[in-house]
Amino acid sequence: MKVFVTGGTGFVGSEVLRQLTAAGYTVRALVRPGSEGKLAVRDGVEIRHGDATEAATLAGTLTGCDAVIHLVGIIREFPAKGITFERLHVEATRHVLAAAQAQGVKRYLHMSANGTGPAGSTAYHRTKWAAEQAVRASDRDWTIFRPSLIFGKGGEFVTMLADLIRKAPIVPVFGDGRYRMQPVAVEQVAESFVRALALPETAGQTYHLGGAASYSYDEILDLTGTAIGCSHVAKAHQPLFMVKPLIRLMEHSAHFPLTSDQLEMLLQGNVCDTTAWAEMFGITPVSYAEGIGSCFD
Repeated sequence: MKVFVTGGTGFVGSEVLRQLTAAGYTVRALVRPGSEGKLAVRDGVEIRHGDATEAATLAGTLTGCDAVIHLVGIIREFPAKGITFERLHVEATRHVLAAAQAQGVKRYLHMSANGTGPAGSTAYHRTKWAAEQAVRASDRDWTIFRPSLIFGKGGEFVTMLADLIRKAPIVPVFGDGRYRMQPVAVEQVAESFVRALALPETAGQTYHLGGAASYSYDEILDLTGTAIGCSHVAKAHQPLFMVKPLIRLMEHSAHFPLTSDQLEMLLQGNVCDTTAWAEMFGITPVSYAEGIGSCFD
């Protein structure tokens, strides 16, 4: 089976490519010109230049493939650079779906996000929902995955927390730090995409992916600290009435690390029921407590 992958240079995409090639699949990766060096796996990966946000560049790129894994997505917009949720989530998905239909690729696996739905309170979740709706309206044999926060070695979330704990004598925490998270290991997210290729019964289904346990944000900080050899993480809880105006003022600066939408998603928490996913794919979810240590081996 030949599998076409978008977003293969990203954190999840790199692990998907590793597992696809290890499982013996033939892989074709869509890569923007000049980004070939970002591919974690080159052996056994055929490169096709193109951009999912530019429909014309997809002409002929999927021909001969049996399935598509669409992973393109962003967590933050930079409108001045043309990097928007609408473009990267909605338009890119529509372009890949149209290319799959035109080039005869029936199987389609889609990366979405936990918390996505018609009543999404952030632009991130609203555009993820719009992309899902485009997938459901297509005539492809689709499967949608909605992972919670994804963690793993080299991942942005884990790296950010570890750097903060190492460098800051007191770690700032927005609000009370009790909002709960259920991080899922990147290896198990990638495994789900790979296994779905051999599970036709997953077509037309949406699965929520999460770890074996949920934790408060304060607990996540403590677990991360322990993993890097810090026995105690000192925390300073910042009142939200002070934090929110500051973020609204600074979020348009590319150098400021957080946006109002990202804060909103953090405070909402990120937990889900993983029963259907674990049972269908034969996966035993790994908890953050179990997996965080391997991120720093």
